[in-house]
Amino acid sequence: MRLLVIGCTGSLSGPTSPASSYLVQTRDRSGRLWTIALDMGSGAFGVLQSMMPPEALDFVGLSHLHPDHCADLTGLAVYAKYRPGAAMASLPVYGPADTPHHLTELQYSHDPGSDGGDFNYGVWAEGVGISVGPFTITPFPVQHPVEAWGFRLDGPSDISPGKRVTLSYSGDTDTCEGLTALAAGADLLLAEAAFEDGRDVSRGVHLTGRRAGQVARAARVRQVVATHLPPWNNPAVTLDAIREVYPGPVYLARHRASFVI
Repeated sequence: MRLLVIGCTGSLSGPTSPASSYLVQTRDRSGRLWTIALDMGSGAFGVLQSMMPPEALDFVGLSHLHPDHCADLTGLAVYAKYRPGAAMASLPVYGPADTPHHLTELQYSHDPGSDGGDFNYGVWAEGVGISVGPFTITPFPVQHPVEAWGFRLDGPSDISPGKRVTLSYSGDTDTCEGLTALAAGADLLLAEAAFEDGRDVSRGVHLTGRRAGQVARAARVRQVVATHLPPWNNPAVTLDAIREVYPGPVYLARHRASFVI
């Protein structure tokens, strides 16, 4: 399984990266490459086009409907509907229940039944896994001011043939039962850490580096990739905060970086 970072800036697109968007890829036994996009934040779709043909996407999963996680789904919708040539195959897009309506509003469409693309919408249900080729995606509700989900992705290892591994994605969240459950024993935890300890005191919105590290340690995660850092944050402060409480490997998500498990 391979994680490819399209965008990793928190709350808005930044000067060196789009907002949240990630590709997760693996091959099945026949060698067929499967690709899942997690979130499609502002600025992400342009970069995605430079990394792969959008029509090769197999699944899009949205953690929540804040613009820094879903705004560029509108670009994918336009691409699917208007690009010359064969129509883009119906693409599964899973998210909160009002995802189709939200996309229609973002596109300022006067047709409430139009999504601007040939999408097959699905709604996350707690603990109900979705099969995408060799992947299983299991959603967990997490704590954020809107309906929000984190994910646990299980699939074949790219390092150890025949072994299945787990990538967990926090989405946007503070500490909560859902985050603890999705992180348990993960081979890689992609954890947002938008807040800084001592500076950001609000709860129920985002993790700090320290809280992300505490979750990773308690869940016995094998490695952490910190993400969703706003442009005004100092990444070194976040990394130091995680390392103070978590003894395993810690990396920073960067635009176009990749991680293999």
